[in-house]
Amino acid sequence: MINLKNSKILAVLLLITFGFNSCIKLPGGDARKNPPDPKLRVQKNLEEGRGIQFGTGKKGGTGNFEFSSSNELWRASLDTIDFMPLASVNYGGGIIVTDWYSTDINSDESIKISIRFLTNEIRSDSLDIKVFNKKCVAQSNCVVSEKTGGLIPELTAKILKTATIYKEKKKK
Repeated sequence: MINLKNSKILAVLLLITFGFNSCIKLPGGDARKNPPDPKLRVQKNLEEGRGIQFGTGKKGGTGNFEFSSSNELWRASLDTIDFMPLASVNYGGGIIVTDWYSTDINSDESIKISIRFLTNEIRSDSLDIKVFNKKCVAQSNCVVSEKTGGLIPELTAKILKTATIYKEKKKK
């Protein structure tokens, strides 16, 4: 049974709840002041500064980021190494790292490629490419070393050539 003391507490709580709700302006807006079309509401919110924008570099930010599909250098790099499995791809951080790759299933040698973007411009010094070589005598006995030689200039040339083609297509 409900006793008198509990019912008084309940009545006070209800009175406080309903009383304060009439004094507090709830978030949201008056439907009469906002357009019914969602696209128009979004546009109005953006004009009033109530929208969220990611990666624009505005409001004190110094970044100049483009969306990854519009960055020719980024796309060309991914297309050049598309045969390799990717371990880590971070457009904002400007890095692509592949997983270990071997052409032969039973091979004891595999490579890993790391591409770091120093700028979005299509120039020979805009990429920092590193190739790592892993040789294994046994499953647990592997030696990893950074590989130098002709592969890095070949990758750089291929990426820059492809990026130039993408940029020309974008102009047309």
